[in-house]
Amino acid sequence: MGLSTSYGTPLDRDYAIKILRAAVERGVTLFDTAQVYGPFTNEDVVGEALAPFRDEVVVATKFGFKLVGGESGGLNSRPDHIRKTTEDSLRRLRTDHIDLYYQHRVDPDVSIEDVAGMVKDLIAEGKVKHFGLSEAGVQTIRRAHAVHPVTALQSEYSLWWREPEEEILPTLEELGIGFVPFSPLGRGFLTGNIDQDTTFVDSDFRHTLPRFDAENRKANQGLVNLVKRIAEQKRVTPAQIALSWLLGRKPWIVPIPGTTNLERLEENLGAVEVALTADDLSDIEQALDGISIQGDRYNESTQQMIDR
Repeated sequence: MGLSTSYGTPLDRDYAIKILRAAVERGVTLFDTAQVYGPFTNEDVVGEALAPFRDEVVVATKFGFKLVGGESGGLNSRPDHIRKTTEDSLRRLRTDHIDLYYQHRVDPDVSIEDVAGMVKDLIAEGKVKHFGLSEAGVQTIRRAHAVHPVTALQSEYSLWWREPEEEILPTLEELGIGFVPFSPLGRGFLTGNIDQDTTFVDSDFRHTLPRFDAENRKANQGLVNLVKRIAEQKRVTPAQIALSWLLGRKPWIVPIPGTTNLERLEENLGAVEVALTADDLSDIEQALDGISIQGDRYNESTQQMIDR
């Protein structure tokens, strides 16, 4: 997402393609995009970048937004809309199939059974391989899974957003569904490079998020200090600790850190070499229990799109 939208000025297309291909060369096999990223431009960049490696990688994208004149006009997961936008995604991605197809947000005006039924048809036609959901609640997951097996749920999960541990993770484990945490670095906050004095340009959507208010950033600094302290002990970076923590939770959890430069790509990939012991994880757990995170993660209008 960050290559094309939401985090300031979009990257130069050639450099974005360079980053994606560098990731392939370093062994990355899962690439995540969405129709709404840009909108549309990110799917096109991903499609061009991965075309030479299409058989070696898994491409995930998402449907479910109504896009008018290049702007989001709310949700739309009607079956006819899903079918049309699927054809558009296939064209932009330069492929004949989507490996993992997520409903981007649960549409309260369309039954999840109808959504799952449409994706099931697309799978039968060979245009989609696997069905996913994003930011879906437990009952929605169960209802969708009853129509067609859900392969993965993508939702936010990190050291500073642990709500999925309450009901989502036990449900996924019960049903055999994988979990793909987005924003595993807390939209950059867990790297230690953001503090109360950091400013965001208008095109960086973090300036709209309550959790990124200056006062909340200051209040949440205790979490960053914890991550930094552990990183110093392990002689790695805070980002690598945050990613390693997620990788150590469950073998079926696959975080998807975004990046806009090659240096950070290398840093993120280094997380797989960081070994957090059971004692390390226990110590982190105890420390986290004493930290209260301040600020909502979304503004009110965006929060209304989260299925609970």
